[in-house]
Amino acid sequence: MAFEPPQRLVRALGETAPDGDDWLEKLPEAAHQAVALRELTVERVQVPGGRSSLVVLVRRADGTPAVLKLAPRRFRPESERGALAHWGGMGAVQLLDDPQVEGVLLLERLHPDVSVRSLPEAKALLEAAGTLRRLWVEPPAGHSFESVAERTGRQAEAMRATASGFGEVAVLVDAAVGARAELLVAPPEERLLHGTFRQSKVLAGERMPWLAVGPDPVVGECAFDLARLVRDRVEDLIASPSGAAITRRRVKRLAESLEVDQERLRGWTLFRAVESGVRALRVGRPRDAELLLEFAGWL
Repeated sequence: MAFEPPQRLVRALGETAPDGDDWLEKLPEAAHQAVALRELTVERVQVPGGRSSLVVLVRRADGTPAVLKLAPRRFRPESERGALAHWGGMGAVQLLDDPQVEGVLLLERLHPDVSVRSLPEAKALLEAAGTLRRLWVEPPAGHSFESVAERTGRQAEAMRATASGFGEVAVLVDAAVGARAELLVAPPEERLLHGTFRQSKVLAGERMPWLAVGPDPVVGECAFDLARLVRDRVEDLIASPSGAAITRRRVKRLAESLEVDQERLRGWTLFRAVESGVRALRVGRPRDAELLLEFAGWL
């Protein structure tokens, strides 16, 4: 079978490695080797798929459906492996026993086309929040996961560098970086976090109704993880005449339901929205940047 990467993945790889790399060139051979090593039967490549990996629907030798996932090193697939192993299927997709080859994961098959985002908005937020709560556990002893401070430190530097070329966003960048500095002074807890949690990262399963997929794990406070969920369906929020009020109510409701400090949630939501908006500007997605930065201005 030809393991053709979906265009969504090709575009995303171009954004994260504008000078290119050889991962895409090596992908067909790596996929064939992974399939042969595990004696898998390939059904199809998942399309449109994700932005950081090739996802292939397969069956194991005993006929059990599974998912084969291949990702380049810069998207930290080994960190994902470690987090999934620590969660052990509680709230997240199950990591299946398989030969540990760098950048290759064999996962339990969920329903790839049915995410929480398919539910009405209020129900989607409720189910997503419930799933997220199950993931917030103590990190393993001696872990090597990146911290929130480390990740956001790199992001803050990139934001400042980009803002110098886009004067109109400098005020928001200053506010976001300032909020980050205050939030890192005394974080209330240290938990293993999903890192990129949103409604589309929660898929329907058989073991449990909803399970999270695709973590980019990080260790830090819960409000950081929840912040990404606040802006889900941002295009609908921006289109609504009461979008700013809805956003403030969403911050309050999510903070209360998951027992997270409301101001800390607001601060991390601001930082993460501005970071995503500035990154969209940097890679040439002005429409996404406009939505995210307008949303950030409401906070």
